[in-house]
Amino acid sequence: MEKKKNIGFNIIKSDPTDGHGGFGVGALSLDNVSPVIVDAVEGTASIEIGALHARSPIEKRIKFTKDRKDSEGGKLYWLIWVTIDRKDDGPYYAGVTACEMIVNPEKRRGYKSMPEHVNNMDKSMKRKIIVEQMDDRSKKTLAEFLKNHDEGMWNRSEAELKEKLEVKEE
Repeated sequence: MEKKKNIGFNIIKSDPTDGHGGFGVGALSLDNVSPVIVDAVEGTASIEIGALHARSPIEKRIKFTKDRKDSEGGKLYWLIWVTIDRKDDGPYYAGVTACEMIVNPEKRRGYKSMPEHVNNMDKSMKRKIIVEQMDDRSKKTLAEFLKNHDEGMWNRSEAELKEKLEVKEE
């Protein structure tokens, strides 16, 4: 019998330093950051915790380079860094940043900019919304995924997130 995956967003834990000011002060905590991978071709999205360390199923057995030509003919994915924070009335999507990733499994090659991925994770943790570079279909997929995952968190999120993920129907 196959077990059903039940992975949700990481929810904020208490302060690991507990205000003591000693070891670990100033260290970043990834407790409230979750990677979501959007498949731009299939129009699907899922939380892939393995992507925190470049070990999602999509990234395994792929050699990533900085040259787009190496992954020519590959499939477009978006790695989305989603940071959860808490307001008085509950958790919300505080930071959402997108990074492009192209994967060609036949060639076992892919393209991604590691500095962009690291910088965007940092920006997400700093409560930034950076999704302008995404195509409309992927934006719509991400918006629907976030709404369906937890409508309350979506409703409590800032208007900026909803505006930037809004797709104008033609």
